[in-house]
Amino acid sequence: MSKPQVEYIEVDGIHLRVATQHGKVGLPLLLFNGIGANLELCFPFMEALPEREIIIFDVPGVGKSEMSWRPRRFSGLARLANKLLDRLGYQQVDVIGVSWGGALAQQFARQYPDRCRRLVLAATSTGAIMVPGRPSALSKMMTPKRYLSPTYMQKAAGDIYGGEARRNPKLMSAHTSRIIAPQFMGYIYQLLAGVGWTSIHWLHRIRQPTLVMAGADDPLVPPVNARIIAMLVPHNRLHIVPGGGHLFMLHSLDKVAPVVREFLESDTPLAS
Repeated sequence: MSKPQVEYIEVDGIHLRVATQHGKVGLPLLLFNGIGANLELCFPFMEALPEREIIIFDVPGVGKSEMSWRPRRFSGLARLANKLLDRLGYQQVDVIGVSWGGALAQQFARQYPDRCRRLVLAATSTGAIMVPGRPSALSKMMTPKRYLSPTYMQKAAGDIYGGEARRNPKLMSAHTSRIIAPQFMGYIYQLLAGVGWTSIHWLHRIRQPTLVMAGADDPLVPPVNARIIAMLVPHNRLHIVPGGGHLFMLHSLDKVAPVVREFLESDTPLAS
């Protein structure tokens, strides 16, 4: 299987590093990654859906994308993604967001409702108003140290991510081998993007069919947050991954990929 094609595309004066996997089934899928995470970390998920065209980019200051001279809120990052789609020539896409990227995916779906057909939200929440994770996990997650030190990542992964990482620490070896440490200010800008942001007061206006996924053993974003999103979004499907931790999109692909595939390919309207 060929690896995704990686290139640099200038958007708003910033050289974004973009990866595209070429497939032939359905609409292209735009993927928003987690905080501090470079696009290579999502390659296993992309490879699990080889039939689909998937686009992912490193946000400014993360991975190998150029640093922005100013921070952007989620609305500004959604605008950046929209302009990237213009550059690539995509009219309409399905959208998937993981963790921090799940908040950005919600914002994108709200901001550009005609461009987003279906929405997948994984291991995410409504933002500032949410049921918080375990303090020990949150304190370890807030620092970019886990991206800077493979030894620290191996030691702390179980506490931070739970689920698969807790049961099988060896899984993190492959994960850490794909990490490109974010620029310090790039990581800070990502944190600032979500300060005070919440979707809880407008999620009821989301009209896209939405698949909400959570790991049953996620110490960062407890699964009750997925249930809250599912209560608010009118056309939703909720799926809790048994034993899944925060990284279930990467480490439970045998359980996750078929669910995502069926949702994206289904023409059946979801019950409200």
